[in-house]
Amino acid sequence: MKDNHQDYYQLLGVDHNSTQDEIKRAYRRLARKLHPDANPNNPDSEARFKEITQAYETLGDPEKRRRYDMFGPESLAGEGFGNIDDLFGASGVGGFFDAFFGKSAANPFTGGFGSKGYQRVRQRGEDEETALDIDLSEATFGVKKDITVRIFTTCNSCNGSGARKGTTPTSCPTCHGSGQVQTVRRSFLGQVMTTSVCANCSGMGEVVSSPCPDCKSSGRVQETQTLAVEIPPGVDNGSTLRLSSRGSVGFRGGPPGDLYVHLGVREHPYLTRVGDELHFLLHIPVSQAAFGTDITFESLDGEVELSIPAGTQTGTKFRISKKGASRLNGRGRGDLIVEIVVDTPVHLNKEQEDLLRQFALLRGEAVAPVHNRKFISRLRS
Repeated sequence: MKDNHQDYYQLLGVDHNSTQDEIKRAYRRLARKLHPDANPNNPDSEARFKEITQAYETLGDPEKRRRYDMFGPESLAGEGFGNIDDLFGASGVGGFFDAFFGKSAANPFTGGFGSKGYQRVRQRGEDEETALDIDLSEATFGVKKDITVRIFTTCNSCNGSGARKGTTPTSCPTCHGSGQVQTVRRSFLGQVMTTSVCANCSGMGEVVSSPCPDCKSSGRVQETQTLAVEIPPGVDNGSTLRLSSRGSVGFRGGPPGDLYVHLGVREHPYLTRVGDELHFLLHIPVSQAAFGTDITFESLDGEVELSIPAGTQTGTKFRISKKGASRLNGRGRGDLIVEIVVDTPVHLNKEQEDLLRQFALLRGEAVAPVHNRKFISRLRS
């Protein structure tokens, strides 16, 4: 979670183990206290009211709360205020503030903050999730992949209306197509009018008298689809792609949700990613380390030639510019770091051993005598 993001649980004054009812009560208490009409000419109070409303919109929805707990606020990027109508009962949050504050411009649910009033409810479809594994080269250069997901799509038989072929939905007789009903009730403030979602049509303004047999009036069916996904260069293991409006469609013409693709990057045989760098352990024999050599090896970009100078030691590192991992958003690439490992020769034949002993003798380096070596070898066997 980013440092500049204030934790939603702290905003509402609840802990991470709080129940949905506890979260609802906490928001309701703070909303009464911080609403702009209760604090006129107080921009700080208005800002706080918006913050707690956004926090409740996330934590009050079990699915959004789960994503927030797992992936942080970035997983909800682009989603606005939505599923808080159940907070204050049948009349919704708009009815609550209408009752206490009236339909003023400052009431965010009756025209304030850029609202244009009530609109028919078209429930947004579910967000969907899937996982996709790619290799290091694909993560570095980007790739187009096909993924298979099972989601709700528009019913072809009724074209999403929910009505049997040859029929159409009709205007709701209870709300006369408006999707809302108004009731007048008495309170300690006097007689007030509240507006709530029509229970007969669930706010859609229409009813289906002859349901479509394929989708049972929902306007959608579940099916398996193959979708093309563009993986951008620079993604890493654990990255999540948000594909806007690629999730399930909503009930009877509701807008689609989003599709979240969780990426896993498979391990490379010899390259390891560290940030935007790629690391490679290059093993060379003692002779090449001593005399130097030119070595060609395979990188993600193809063959790379590296000059090893004479006297190179284990742990020596060579940096090859811009041959590492890509950075997201087209910000270039990191470097390839080649670390040398000098291998000690083993399984020598007699001629090789004699030459190596002669070399040690010329350099004045003490080594184990032959009989000691054979004794140690037998012990190891």
